[in-house]
Formats: sequence, C-alpha cells, structure tokens
Amino acid sequence: MVKISPSVLTADFLELSESIKRLEEAGVDMLHLDVMDGIFVPNISFGVPVISSIKKHTALPCDVHLMIDKPHRYLKEFAAVSDYLGFHYEAGSDVAETLKEIRNLGCKSCLTIKPCTAPEEIFEYLPLCDMVLVMSVEPGFGGQKFMPEALGKLSALKKEIVDRKLNVLLEVDGGINAETAPLAIKAGADVLVAGNYIFSADDMGARVKEIKAL
Repeated sequence: MVKISPSVLTADFLELSESIKRLEEAGVDMLHLDVMDGIFVPNISFGVPVISSIKKHTALPCDVHLMIDKPHRYLKEFAAVSDYLGFHYEAGSDVAETLKEIRNLGCKSCLTIKPCTAPEEIFEYLPLCDMVLVMSVEPGFGGQKFMPEALGKLSALKKEIVDRKLNVLLEVDGGINAETAPLAIKAGADVLVAGNYIFSADDMGARVKEIKAL
C-alpha cells in the first residue's frame, strides 16, 4: 500500500499539535518537513528547533527534506531529529559522501532531484539511498500544480531500482491530490507527499483515507 507523508509546510502552526493527532488517527505513515534556507530556494521555513518540538509530540517518523545550500554542513544537527534525512542532488555537497554520512549518523538517506534534473544523473547513487524523492513542482513553495514530466522520471527510477533489486523507496512531492495521486502510483511512487490537499480539507482524515484507497 502507498505511504502518505503529509507536508506540514501548509499547516496552521498554531494548531499543528492537534493536526498531527488527527493525521495519526487517519493512519498517515510519516510527516514531511520542508527545511528552506532562502538561498537554495527563495523561501525560508523552519529548522531544528521546530522539528525537535514536533518529535516530542508524535511517534510518526520525521521525513526531513533539506532544501538548503551545502547541506553537508548541517547533517549532524538534523540527523538528531530525523528518521529519513534527504537533501538535493543539486545543492552543492558531495553526493556519495553525504549519503554515507547520513547513514553513519543513524538516519535513512534520501536523495532529491528538482524538475530540471534527469533521473539518469542519480542512478549511480541509488545503492546509497533508502529513498529517492522526485520533485513534481519547483521546490520552495506549497500549492503548486503537478508537473506531468515527473511521471517519466518516476518510471525510469522505478525500473532502475527493480532491475538492480535495490531496497529503495520512491517518493514524489508536489501537487498531489485525488487526480494526480493515481498517476504517480502507477508510475511507481511508493510514498506520496501531500500538503495543501490534506491541510486545506475540512476533514483531513477523510482526505488521507481517500488517497490510501487509490
């Protein structure tokens, strides 16, 4: 069954604790936490203190997505509050060494690619990954429309993972809703990041169950 990782970026932070409780009751699999520095992406979100506070109030795994420049500089700090720790292929760190260090720090490693990056560019790094994240929007802001070209990237990565018999989850982030989720699943996605579609709903639990049933 597909896993759901709601992105808290579009949540009401004054009601985040209650929202997380409702998501837990709905059966989500993890929480997606977007860390932005205003340099790698043109927006600023939150950092270690916020994630640390969230972890105190939930048993859900934290799926931390670093949208920051030279992420290797901050691995130790974020690893302390992460279960999955991901960074961008394009962010200026040594990819292989950063993936190895994430695992050495006790986290599951995730490598992320932007819409401009071909999936073939990261094939060599797949054995060092526990998860790969394909961005189906430009990173930096929530509420964007799903880019259909992400489907081909998902399919190419899934084929490579299966052909090489690797144990790597395939995640997709951006514009996921009732229409795009089935397309992403068909293309090979194992984990769906959904933010605005879930947090804008009057009944978040019903939205989660709707996606899970696809």
